[in-house]
Amino acid sequence: MQETLEFNPSYSMLTLTLGAGEAVKAEPGAMVAQSGVEMTTGMGGGGFFKNVMKSMVGGESFFLNTFTASGAGGWVSLAPSAPGDIAWFDLNPGQNLFIQGGSFLACTTNVETDTKFQGFKGLFSGESAFFIRAFSEAGAGRVYYNSFGAVKEVPIQAGQTITVDTGHVVAFTDNVQYQVGKVGGLKSLAFGGEGLVMHFSGEGSVWIQTRNMGALAASLSPFFPSSS
Repeated sequence: MQETLEFNPSYSMLTLTLGAGEAVKAEPGAMVAQSGVEMTTGMGGGGFFKNVMKSMVGGESFFLNTFTASGAGGWVSLAPSAPGDIAWFDLNPGQNLFIQGGSFLACTTNVETDTKFQGFKGLFSGESAFFIRAFSEAGAGRVYYNSFGAVKEVPIQAGQTITVDTGHVVAFTDNVQYQVGKVGGLKSLAFGGEGLVMHFSGEGSVWIQTRNMGALAASLSPFFPSSS
């Protein structure tokens, strides 16, 4: 499988060139164009109830589309619904990548996804209370995720704490820990323009996005007509 990333970081499109019989799973609606591949639709890995949970609370689709190349090979171009960047992460068996709901784009066929509950602290973060967990139990795999705006990897070293606004978190590795909190006191929380944040520590990486979908929606809401 070969990847070509175009038009990043604002309007990224990912084209995957597949050899004969190679396949990739993608979110419904992500396909832009394709040639020489067959598409089938089915549940994501993990079973019926895990897929129901992922769909209801994780911000992802119940179904996934699988694109399989014909004997002559083929290609498929994928893009997220929001303008922004696309990145990927290589998973080893026993390793997890946690992705904010709505940021999962695609994965190799040996990667499975389910949900991870943030705990009740996540209910007050202003974002999804669940993360998508991507993992592979059948060899190394690759997961593709998207951001709103550009995406940046922030490495975390032992003894270091990185604070990220909840609306700017895209993904993080399973060897970092986090706590949901606030910046400053109650006055800052109410009037400082900053909501709740996530304090990351440990040793690993966090990926952040340069734009916040919630902040954009809030800035546009005064221009929408109100119902009488």
